[in-house]
Amino acid sequence: MLPHLFQRLKALPSLAAAAALVLLAAAPAPAAAQFLLKSSAGGASTVSTPRVQAELVAHAPEGIGAGRPLTLGLLLTHAPDWHTYWRNPGDSGLPTQLTWQLPEGMDAGEIAWPVPRKIPIGTLANYGYEGRVLLPVPVTVSQAFTPGPLQHEATFELHASWLVCRQECIPEEGSFTLSVPLEGSTGGHSQDFAAAAKAHPQPLAAGADSYASVEDGALVLRVAGLPQVLQGRALDVFPETEGVVHNAAAPEQRWDGALWTARWALSPERSASPETLPVVLAQDGRGWRTALAVQGSWPATRPLAEVSPALAAALKANAQLGSTSASAAGSVDAAPLATWLAALGAALLGGVILNLMPCVFPVLAIKVAGFARHADNRRAHRISGLAYTAGVLLSFVALGALMLALRAAGDAVGWGFQLQSPTVVALLAALFTLIALNLLGVFEFTAMLPSRLAGLQARHPVTDAFLTGVLAVAVASPCTAPFMGASLGLTATLPAAQALGIFAALGLGLALPYLLASWLPAVARWLPRPGAWMEALRRLLAFPMLATVVWLTWVLGQQSGIDGAAALLALLVLLALLVWALTLKGRWRAAVAPLALAAGAWLTWSWAPLIHPAEPPALAATLPTDQTTGWQPWSAERTEALLAQGRPVFVDYTAAWCVTCQYNKKTTLADAEVLADLAAKNVALLRADWTRRDPAITAAITALGRSGVPVYVLLAPGRAPQVMSEILSASQLRSALAGL
Repeated sequence: MLPHLFQRLKALPSLAAAAALVLLAAAPAPAAAQFLLKSSAGGASTVSTPRVQAELVAHAPEGIGAGRPLTLGLLLTHAPDWHTYWRNPGDSGLPTQLTWQLPEGMDAGEIAWPVPRKIPIGTLANYGYEGRVLLPVPVTVSQAFTPGPLQHEATFELHASWLVCRQECIPEEGSFTLSVPLEGSTGGHSQDFAAAAKAHPQPLAAGADSYASVEDGALVLRVAGLPQVLQGRALDVFPETEGVVHNAAAPEQRWDGALWTARWALSPERSASPETLPVVLAQDGRGWRTALAVQGSWPATRPLAEVSPALAAALKANAQLGSTSASAAGSVDAAPLATWLAALGAALLGGVILNLMPCVFPVLAIKVAGFARHADNRRAHRISGLAYTAGVLLSFVALGALMLALRAAGDAVGWGFQLQSPTVVALLAALFTLIALNLLGVFEFTAMLPSRLAGLQARHPVTDAFLTGVLAVAVASPCTAPFMGASLGLTATLPAAQALGIFAALGLGLALPYLLASWLPAVARWLPRPGAWMEALRRLLAFPMLATVVWLTWVLGQQSGIDGAAALLALLVLLALLVWALTLKGRWRAAVAPLALAAGAWLTWSWAPLIHPAEPPALAATLPTDQTTGWQPWSAERTEALLAQGRPVFVDYTAAWCVTCQYNKKTTLADAEVLADLAAKNVALLRADWTRRDPAITAAITALGRSGVPVYVLLAPGRAPQVMSEILSASQLRSALAGL
């Protein structure tokens, strides 16, 4: 009967929302982001970040006094897969820097660098440290050190900066304070200091038979006097001078009796021509250092590429932004009250606008239309509105907390990150297909589920409303950035409480229309009484759901290619077949349902790799230039090269799952007058596709103070980047171009 129609209709969002919640929880973690981390130990001897634990330690076996041995050191414990750098970092990176403040009468020497290891990265190679390593610094205590009669300890202060890298690099720093007793032995880290001393290269005298020479584009090293135990064995070679040899190339080695010889290709980007080349030769973690005089003439070096003024300005702005980023060991300044309130207002307004999104409106329509079933039950309306609001608020806060936690751990993540996973996109498409089939009357959950489960919605309407709010967040969150990009970008620089407040305001805006409708009796009176219109509305609402499936399939095609989209469509057809088979009765159900289930399981196992391939079929950096419009794929290197040529650059940070991105692409960015102005100013057009996870694009968006797409930025040599509004207008863009 019709009075029971919306009872079955309302049961759908609860099951769908539960599935959506599972999707959000199961979404894989993205790759890592790049930002500056600044730590202040506040008087402590240890600073910890998600990547490195750094500790200031001391070794004073005879106490502290004039002429007594004293060694300080920075003990670094790296998280798995992360590394810091040696004095010569290799093809990239920066060595760890130590700045000391010592008592009067003490003088710190240079870092006694332990033997590093070679860290290959593609066609490049770096030199650095992984795991646990101590960087010791010998300290000379002179007669000028005269502690007072009541002084029982010496206080050492250190400011250290290091670059920690995995596939991406994050500059970190910390301030340390350590007090050490003047009398007695201080040796709590004696094993670490002993290991560092053993790993420090021993000096090796460079005799007449030891020298280097430049021969036919290569550097030939000849070293005599090495320990006899090394003869005949391959050695690890580490040049202390940067920019000389091809670090990734393995030197060709041989032994002529006690003379070790190696031929090493010069770097194609060589920037140094030293007269003396210090090198470290190592085997099994032990090393020997010698300085080799270089014979012969060096070939001419390539001129160093200059950084364009615009890139220098962008890097400076990025560093200033990063210096305010939150860290696990540091503090973050709260935003001024006026700024925070403005961000809250923008978030609230953006949440209200979200209700008009094609994938959100049908969910809201189902809930509001449900008023017709209890037109006079104001208490039920209000409880439902509060539960729905709670589901929306908690979901937004949970997503915001997850995003902030992933960022603090160094992951590259932005708002809408769940739709960067092809698996999540495919599961959402399946979810909306089920919703559409139910709305079209193909099946009823009450008929397919056990009676105990089918009656859950009727017994727990509050839970149903709450989970419907979760579903609304699952489908709405990727569309929020266009309406509040600056507010979401601000959350990366705010304390957790203020940042989560912005996410809560966004959720309140999304829930506000239904919340007001549930508390305003006039809304229920506006609706007609239950009747045939309810059945027609139910079937009508299926078509926006199917339109959402089309959109999600297109998104998946952008991520996984045409084969992935075709595989998803085939699996959705099988899903519909299985649902239909389960509605059959008697022998037909017993015969068809198992076959449909078996076919679906086999095809899912066979075709799942097509939906989420290990590598996308066409990476953004390799996409061809659009010959019609002139758009080129974005990369930081291409941007720098174009600016170095003196050309302005317009960058469109976009994604297939961003509805506003597609609207701007078809309107403003396709406007004939806009394109004419771009051509007249010789502006290079770059498109950064964020449909799949891309740490480089995430880092670039974060550097611009944004957290999601779309982002539009105009770069020009000698000028700071000009970031435009997310809802791009032709007049705004043409005005910016007129100023070039």
